[in-house]
Amino acid sequence: MNLHEYQGKELLSSFGVRIQRGLVAQNAEEAVAKAKQLTQETGTGWHVIKAQVHAGGRGKGGGVKLAKNLDEVKEIAGQIIGMDLVTPQTSAEGKRVHQVLVAEDVYYPGDSEPSEFYMSVLLNRSNGRNMIMYSTEGGMDIEEVAEKTPHLIFTEEIDPATGILPFQARRVAFNLGLSGAAFKEMTKFVTALYTAYDKSDASLFEINPVLKTSDDKIMAVDAKVTLDDNALYRHKDLAELRDFREESPIEVEAGELGLNYVDLDGNVGCMVNGAGLAMATMDLIKQAGGEPANFLDVGGTADAARVEAAFRIILKDPNVKAILINIFGGIVRCDRVAQGVVDAYKNMGDAIQVPIIVRLQGTNADIAKELIDNSGLDVLSATEFQEAADKVQQVLS
Repeated sequence: MNLHEYQGKELLSSFGVRIQRGLVAQNAEEAVAKAKQLTQETGTGWHVIKAQVHAGGRGKGGGVKLAKNLDEVKEIAGQIIGMDLVTPQTSAEGKRVHQVLVAEDVYYPGDSEPSEFYMSVLLNRSNGRNMIMYSTEGGMDIEEVAEKTPHLIFTEEIDPATGILPFQARRVAFNLGLSGAAFKEMTKFVTALYTAYDKSDASLFEINPVLKTSDDKIMAVDAKVTLDDNALYRHKDLAELRDFREESPIEVEAGELGLNYVDLDGNVGCMVNGAGLAMATMDLIKQAGGEPANFLDVGGTADAARVEAAFRIILKDPNVKAILINIFGGIVRCDRVAQGVVDAYKNMGDAIQVPIIVRLQGTNADIAKELIDNSGLDVLSATEFQEAADKVQQVLS
């Protein structure tokens, strides 16, 4: 589950991470009021207006702007709220902006020049350990830094048995070229950041940039936070932060129905049980010359009601030209799934206007094939992977 920047910063702050302070506004007038409040609380004269959407690269799309007075706060907030923000991480249609973060200006003059760093905490899947990735090249796309200057990217792996140790936090600060007060500030920042990641059961914390201010304070100017959905039962307060407006409506509906669904850009709908089989099925579709339109795992209880719900979800995508049902009958019997397909097809009537290929393998697969073949419905049955692929290719050509 992704958080907005302001939510991620609030989470960080609760663990003692210094943040760029800000207040959320839903319209231009509220943005002015929040700017006045922020000035009273922090003394900031300028304000940064930031679009709050689940996408990176907001500045490149015009979603982050500096306001030097209250008139500019109102004007910029009015421009950003309601816009369809297009960034390198959104579709061509962009994402609708419903709110902005009015943040303090932290690039103030002082005894030294501000510096920007990159820092993230994530899981290193190759060894099962958490890892801090960081770089002196803050404010830039980390992918570009990795490609052009890989020597400027550092990593610090954390032993889960001990958590982050003081010498590791000091090494991060040393590799970033810090000294004096900034060095001490960075060690505190790194330790608190890792603690926030660990205690909130996150799968990603990305801070870009981490700022060293002109008076040697270290703070998070941005915050991209992704929480592990599987651990949200331990964090009911964090689960309530979910913004459904930022998610695909089809995915939200599928989740409410208990279906594991991910929307993709292809033309062949997939209905599968089991994540591994789903991935193999998507490969099968690609080999047959199609493109998977979704990942949909119906789980181990593929009865008529569940199959019908899955059909309706898949058919909400106008790009779907065919549907491939690929079920392995282990927990659930194939004949039960076949009957579910037949019943769902009859219940939906004219709603199904695309060809359907059904591959059922496992317990009672022979009975299932008979049920499909004798149903009188426009459904193609298959028993082998290659046979299913050939039929996908056939209906697409």
